[in-house]
Amino acid sequence: MSDPQTADLLAVEHLGVDYPVRGRGKEPVRALRDVSLTVRPGECLGLVGESGSGKTTLGRAILGLVRPSSGRIVYDGQDITSLPKNSRRALSSEIQVVFQDPYSSLNPALPVAAILAEPLEVAGASRAEARERIRQVLDDVGLPPDTAGRLPRAFSGGQRQRIAIARALVRRPRLVVCDEPVSALDLSTQARVLDLLVDVQRRTGVAYLFISHDLDVIRHVSHRAAVLRHGEIVESGPADDVTRRPHHAYTKRLMLSSPVADPDRQARRRAGRRPPRKAAG
Repeated sequence: MSDPQTADLLAVEHLGVDYPVRGRGKEPVRALRDVSLTVRPGECLGLVGESGSGKTTLGRAILGLVRPSSGRIVYDGQDITSLPKNSRRALSSEIQVVFQDPYSSLNPALPVAAILAEPLEVAGASRAEARERIRQVLDDVGLPPDTAGRLPRAFSGGQRQRIAIARALVRRPRLVVCDEPVSALDLSTQARVLDLLVDVQRRTGVAYLFISHDLDVIRHVSHRAAVLRHGEIVESGPADDVTRRPHHAYTKRLMLSSPVADPDRQARRRAGRRPPRKAAG
């Protein structure tokens, strides 16, 4: 990967997010606590953690879908922590998202052309402009032009995720939040979609916040990585260092939990995850 630019495109500063709990006098659940991270233009920052670690909550806060209880989110020098709806809607040309499930993230009743044209029409593009941009973006994600006239059900999971990526890219955003975008796909399809995301980044300079539970996936796509545990960043650094030579015990457990094809190596990894037995006595 080429080196990204040095100035921060996104800065998350001491962010906290609380979820209220039903019931009188019950304390809210703290999903994020004092989280700070940055994403530079053209960079992929991988955010990794187990289910419940708070990584999706962080992505939703950046997208304006969750209101932080403390800290702030700065995009391109602008504090976007509490933007009103109109301003947040205008920011959608700059920040986009690719969700986990390619089957539920696309409207099954609309042909692909209509799905991709909708954000362009909201931005005021003419029909001719939208048609040309749709042709370009389908080519960017490796789909043929006749894709535009077909419904989502006509495609495989990998193809649907390519359509979802095309939708995220159609307005030429500077930042895309990728929330577990390959976890619902089989391994061979995962590899193709990951290679596509890396290629798109090289060609367009878009930045990614890439959310995953898989260290191997994070290593494949990321320049830097941050590890989230119980709502806190416990380790961060160059992606290759964090995913191959982690320092924190939690990251080491994540590494040992990643499956490998060799049964003997897998058995050793599983043994490494188990706590040592206490001596009898």
